[in-house]
Amino acid sequence: MINLPGIIFSLVMGLLMSSSITLATTFVRVGAADNFFSVWFEVWSVAYPVAIICILIYRPFASRVTTEILKKLKVKK
Repeated sequence: MINLPGIIFSLVMGLLMSSSITLATTFVRVGAADNFFSVWFEVWSVAYPVAIICILIYRPFASRVTTEILKKLKVKK
């Protein structure tokens, strides 16, 4: 079930990750072009909602996988 802290986490993490990744990949792709920020914003405006949806979907699975890996490594919380 999705709760408010989970949604807020997804919004913040999605913002940070999508901004960072699209900034880096846009810079690699177009360099320091005059229209860099408009190109970056266009790419980011697609990536941000996708990132939020992916975080909401994948977070429970990633948590379970992490727990299982830690159990196999016998690491305590």
